Amino acid sequence: MQIKRFSSMQMGQNCYVVYGQNEAIIIDPIDNDVQVLDFLKQNDLKVVGIVNTHGHFDHITGNVWFKEQTGAPIMIHEADQAFLYNHNLNLSELIGVSIKASKADQILIDGSEITIGDEKLTVLHTPGHTPGCICLYSEGILISGDTLFKQSIGRTDLPGSNFEQLIASLEKIKQLPQDTKIYPGHGESTTLAAELQNNPYLQKK
Repeated sequence: MQIKRFSSMQMGQNCYVVYGQNEAIIIDPIDNDVQVLDFLKQNDLKVVGIVNTHGHFDHITGNVWFKEQTGAPIMIHEADQAFLYNHNLNLSELIGVSIKASKADQILIDGSEITIGDEKLTVLHTPGHTPGCICLYSEGILISGDTLFKQSIGRTDLPGSNFEQLIASLEKIKQLPQDTKIYPGHGESTTLAAELQNNPYLQKK
């Protein structure tokens, strides 16, 4: 399983292409990003899913465009599916940006598995930043969305967010192997070992 990161210049969010055996998923697609599409074409990758780690506008803005380009289903946790078309929930109304409403083709829950070639990513439900925040885990890697950043965590002052839930979600992440590499929704990659050492939120109980 390989991972390619693309970052938005406007909002700084990370979009990931996770791929293997000529199949790929797009995680948190950036709007109309031809660089991502070119990468998929150059590597002859069939997109089998468009996965949102949560429903905030900066992580769903490319859903419609990439579905039109690839035909792949949009996947999101059941608790965040309304974010796809509710502009108050996804914060686009608040920020004053326009995004196309989409709908979920496949609902994810804790423990769902997403198959890429002959490998799988497991959905970990990690609420706190939003009710339906997820991380995606396979041995050695965790795509953490806006749950966990390098030396920080996602905001909990937004509609539907909850600090206590997020701290509980971090406890779940802390049980993973310490050499797990973490690919966050914003910023640089890190490791669980580094975060256990340096991230104050992972030291809370």
